[in-house]
Amino acid sequence: QVQLEESGGGLVQAGGSLRISCAASGGTFSSNAMGWFRQAPGKDREVVATISGGGTSTYYADSVKGRFTINRDNAKNTVWLQMNSLKPEDTAVYYCAARYSPRATMLSQEYHYWGQGTQVTVSS
Repeated sequence: QVQLEESGGGLVQAGGSLRISCAASGGTFSSNAMGWFRQAPGKDREVVATISGGGTSTYYADSVKGRFTINRDNAKNTVWLQMNSLKPEDTAVYYCAARYSPRATMLSQEYHYWGQGTQVTVSS
């Protein structure tokens, strides 16, 4: 059983930066691909970024490409999402997710464990 705990969300002005973290416990972290997803009020959950178990393969949604960076440290069982040039439309609850396989996927239904989420609010 994998437990995930996000941290680092908050309020930031447009154009600012924020880094959110996800600490994992249980399981073998390097065996789990990880993903960041987000859900804004009234909208469906969407993928933001994913990273393979070894950290060599990443994927970014077009809306965040060039602004966000996902990385992980398997020795620390932690994955981060560095968010730069934030926009009001980035406002959402951000969720960390893990899947059994080290191969990442952009499909939320293929992730087996989820954190509680952390709120990111970008003011204009």
